[in-house]
Amino acid sequence: MSTVTQDDILKALATVKTPTGKDLVAQGWVDNISVQPGDGSGEGSGDGAAAVILTIAVPLELGDKLEPLRRQAEDVTRALPGVGRVAAVLTAQRPEPPPLNAKPRGPTKIDLPTIKHVIAIASGKGGVGKSTTTANLALALASMGLRVGVYDADIHGPSMPRMLGVRDGKPQSAGGDRAYPVIGHGLKIMSIGFMVAEDDPVIWRGPMVMGALEKLLRDVDWGDLDILLIDMPPGTGDAQLTISQKVPLSGVVIVSTPQDIALLDARKGLNMFRKVDVPILGVIENMSYHVCANCGHREEVFSHGGAQRTAEELAAEFLGELPLDIRIRATADGGAPVTVSDPNGPHAQAYKAIAKRIWEKLEHSEEGEDENPMTRLPRKPR
Repeated sequence: MSTVTQDDILKALATVKTPTGKDLVAQGWVDNISVQPGDGSGEGSGDGAAAVILTIAVPLELGDKLEPLRRQAEDVTRALPGVGRVAAVLTAQRPEPPPLNAKPRGPTKIDLPTIKHVIAIASGKGGVGKSTTTANLALALASMGLRVGVYDADIHGPSMPRMLGVRDGKPQSAGGDRAYPVIGHGLKIMSIGFMVAEDDPVIWRGPMVMGALEKLLRDVDWGDLDILLIDMPPGTGDAQLTISQKVPLSGVVIVSTPQDIALLDARKGLNMFRKVDVPILGVIENMSYHVCANCGHREEVFSHGGAQRTAEELAAEFLGELPLDIRIRATADGGAPVTVSDPNGPHAQAYKAIAKRIWEKLEHSEEGEDENPMTRLPRKPR
């Protein structure tokens, strides 16, 4: 049988047009071609057919739009004689290095002129109740009479549509490429979860995720907001770095549980935000304790006080502790978090106390009045 060469593949890829009008090869997006000879196993389109791996380096901002181009590159390559399996991978295009005498420039911030404060709710690891905390803090801030939005930045695990009771919500067009956020419990909400079925996985690589994060934030008509909460994905990877560098954050809140392993990851998250100059608003200890509904006995299931000690060691403010309670979980799963379903209960009051302190810190940072020099935020330029 015939043996496919890289030249054969390049000729095939030259038939694939990019959004610029040039073909893939002329555009310079074909980064690497790997041809692995067949082994006679019968896999692919014929006995001994070669396997081909294509690396296509594309501009970061176009990543979420080029999935059809990736599939077309696979199709034209697979159609070549002697080719079996084909995998085309989109990667972020490497920028040209700046001149040696060029002054360093930071990433351009997304312009959000109608939003007074943007804060990130983050965690070093998953499973600590970050999204539940985000939903309840947003509702607590709204109960103070503030105009509040929620941006679900967890592309691979969006949960805000369910937690805020708008699972069937669909953003409406605001003209052009812009959309209005979905309204739930008086909050303005945007999430990739409005665009995909709840049980469908979002199988996207880095460039597509980064492009989607920016688009879902930039192309939304948020209107006038006092505060926008960003429910961050867990960890300290590309998504966190992109948001830290491109979104005009007023600060970040770190959520952790009391276990040592969670606190270790919380430290990493806090230190990452400090390295990219995002002010630390404080640390919350979630699932701090459990009170038995029958006898009232308090039990510290995951230990207790670790987040407060960690905050003190890292010169960050400890914002408060929240209990491990099935009502908090059940109300969030049911689309009416405890802060709105039981607004006068003890759990809602705990969230409201933390929300009040966060807002005080943000407002004091505007006026340069924060009384604690270890946690004072820099004044925002007007």
